[in-house]
This record gives sequence, structure tokens and C-alpha cells, in this order.
Amino acid sequence: MNVIDLLFERGFVEATTHDEQLRQHIDSDRPVTCYIGFDPTASSLHVGSLVPIMSLAHMQRAGHRPIALVGGGTGMVGDPSGKTEMRQLLTLEQVEKNAQGIKAQLARFIDFDGDNALMLNNADWLINLQYIPFLRDIGRHFSVNRMIKAESYRVRLESDEGLNFVEFNYMLLQAYDFLKLFDTYGCRLQMGGSDQWGNIVAGIDLIRRMRQVESYGITFPLVTTSSGAKMGKTAQGAVWLDAGRTSPYDYYQFWINTDDRDVIRFLSLFTFLPMDEIRNVAQLEGSDLNGAKTVLAFEATLLAHGHEEAIKAYRAATSMFGVRQVSVSILPSSTIPRADADGDASVPATWFERADLELGIPVFKLYMNVGLVDSGSAARRLIDQGGAYINGKRVESIDYIVTAADLNDCEITLRAGKKKFHKIMVKM
Repeated sequence: MNVIDLLFERGFVEATTHDEQLRQHIDSDRPVTCYIGFDPTASSLHVGSLVPIMSLAHMQRAGHRPIALVGGGTGMVGDPSGKTEMRQLLTLEQVEKNAQGIKAQLARFIDFDGDNALMLNNADWLINLQYIPFLRDIGRHFSVNRMIKAESYRVRLESDEGLNFVEFNYMLLQAYDFLKLFDTYGCRLQMGGSDQWGNIVAGIDLIRRMRQVESYGITFPLVTTSSGAKMGKTAQGAVWLDAGRTSPYDYYQFWINTDDRDVIRFLSLFTFLPMDEIRNVAQLEGSDLNGAKTVLAFEATLLAHGHEEAIKAYRAATSMFGVRQVSVSILPSSTIPRADADGDASVPATWFERADLELGIPVFKLYMNVGLVDSGSAARRLIDQGGAYINGKRVESIDYIVTAADLNDCEITLRAGKKKFHKIMVKM
């Protein structure tokens, strides 16, 4: 199967340029090079970045060469796409630090050994551009009339803040990236979110004008849940790929709480399991559908954090919620354990001195100190609303004092709401 057909089948594609020519390009005898740009505004990517990440991984698995381009240069300008106000501009030092974190996460999904894939930073060629030569050589190919009709610019021009001149240059810089990658690496395919359509087309047009060669583009749909929420956004904030921001256990829990209506779509997008097996999930209901969610959570955590952490998260969940038996007939290609698993200590935990518990700790302070809530006032609200539990028993008063008497086999299990757990551990 042509990898373009595979991307369509799994739900990655919203639009393409030159559909038939693109398929012929992919079907050529030699591997093709493609790229996606990643915004370095943080040291971690989040779940909302998984569609482009997985698309690059599929390209590599089909024998092609992906380029992950960190926008070290463009990140210092700011992309107006999808934004109603100007982004915060980053320093070169901030961008470099963030780029290192992003590369480590991408390496979980893409093999960068040898020439299998490339990780590049456009700061390497954008930072030292000379303004006048750039305007004469590149800028002359752009029509301002066409640029301001692009969705990303039009929305900003109609907003109260308007469009800053610095951001207005973004389209030229991204188009120049495509030209640079074509000249240096033979890259003729750029992929990105639907909000990048105008920027991608601008790069295709620039290559055609300057090199008389056709290049191509693919855009991805904005992924939302069936409830209409933006993918990867929760009441607690973004779900990060960095284990220091979102633990593997919490990452696993995010996926296992998938809406029933989203299970097939998310298995298609966020795992490599065969589509024939995924389509069979449509016949499942009840506990079997919950088993499919368990597989989704395991496979997604496996990709982002590795096999060991996926096993730990799975076993931690069983220790909290009981074992979800996953029949061997459900998504059989998954490596998830199919038998009962013992729970382990990978639920987030904090070690305390027994003497501290002997003195006693106000329950609201304890919830705040271990990170189950953001503040003392949030802890009080949680308790008032009946959402705080100690060893499975609801906390009835904000004045409750947690002491050594609450220990159960040298530990105390705290719960916030239905899903968030934390263990207090005490040495013998």
C-alpha cells in the first residue's frame, strides 16, 4: 500500500496538493524525503503534536526519510497561524534548550541513526540571513495581495491586535525553509497542520519559481475529541510527552479515559496496530471495549515512554482499579500483558519521615505538597466537594490531620477525584 493511502486510511490527511503527482512521487523507485516543522516554544511537545510525529514515523516505516525541523529561527519571529494575538518571542538560548528536549522525545518515535532521519534547526540558516539580499532574492517572489488573503493573516488582520510586521515575515521564512531543504536534501514534501496550508503552498510556489521543480504538501486535520474538546487538553492543562511534566502513569490514565466514540479513531492515529484489527473494535462493547481502551493506553505509553514504563503504568493502574482482562482476540498484535498483573509502586509517591507524620500534617497541606492540587484553596474546595479520599475513605473535614495512625502497611493512599492518586510512603 502506498504510504499516502495508509495515511488516508488511518485518518491523518485533511488535504493534499497535486494528489496524483504526489502519489507518483511517493511510488518512485527511490525513497523520498519529507519534513514537518516543530515549534520550540516549550522544552516538551504534547499530545496535540502526536499526529505530525506519527505521520513522520509512518513515512519512515514505509522506507522514506523524514526530517524533523525545529523552528529555532522562526520561533524567534512567531507564527501567526491559529493565533489571535502575537506569540511571545524567544531568545536563541531558550530555543536551543527547548530543541534538545524535543529531539529526545522525537527519538522515541523516529530512528535518527545514520541517515534514516534528520533532526535540523532552521536557526542554522535563518539567523545569519542578510536582510537586503533576502528581500531581493526571496521576497520578490511573494505577492502581498495574495499573502493577506491567507487564512492565518486574514484572521489576524481582522483581530483587535492586528498583525505585527515581524509575524508578517513568517510565511517568507517558512517558504525559504522548504527551498533550503529541497536544495540541500532533495526534500519535496512538506506536511503540517491544517493551519499551515498557506505557508506550505507558499513554499511550493517558491520552489517552482526558483528551481522549476514541483513539490508537494499534506495537511492534517485538527484532532478534537467527540465532546468537542481540543486533543490533549484536560482540566489540569496540557498532556505532555515529557515524563517530568506528565508522568507515564498520568499519561496512561489520559488514554484509558478515552471516550467510547473515539477509541477506533485514536487507535488508528496514535498506535501502529494493524487497521484490520482496529476495525474489529467497532463490534466491541462493555468490558471488551474497555479492554480496547486499555490496549490504546498501553500502546500510546509504550511509544512515548518505552516498554518498561508502559508495563509499570499498566500494573499501577491495576493496583488502583483492578485488572482489566484483555482477551487475546482484542487487538492481538499488541504486546500488552494478557494475564493478571501485580500492582507496583509506579503510582506517584512521596517518601515521608515517620516523625513528620507523628506530629501530624493538615490534610489540605498534604494534598498541596504532593502536587495533587495546585494550592491550599484548591485543596479546600476538593474536600468541600467530597473529592478527597485517604485509603479509600472520604475526607469529611478540611481540619482533618493526617498522622501515623493513617498508615496502612507503611503507606497512605491519597485520591483526588476519581482518577488521581498519590502514595505517601514511610520507611519501617
